[in-house]
Amino acid sequence: MATQIVPAPERAENAGTAPLPPKAASALAHALPHFPIVRAVAEYETAAVHAAQLAGLAESGRMSDLNARSLADAEDVMAAAYTVLKNAGQLHLIGLA
Repeated sequence: MATQIVPAPERAENAGTAPLPPKAASALAHALPHFPIVRAVAEYETAAVHAAQLAGLAESGRMSDLNARSLADAEDVMAAAYTVLKNAGQLHLIGLA
């Protein structure tokens, strides 16, 4: 008796997508340039909260090496996001202009 090979079902991400309607394509084209700015704001704000939490831990004298590295990483993320926002003239989005 021969084994019948049944192909895997077609998955949505492999099926492709239909073209966007003109209004949707226009809205997407308008929004895409703003994504790096939105991402930079989100990264800056998240890293700032994390850094503030870790700074409190450092002040208490209970900071581990791992926490110290995490604080340095949060500060690096903040610096990179700051640069993106400064170059875009959007520092006011994080309350710095």
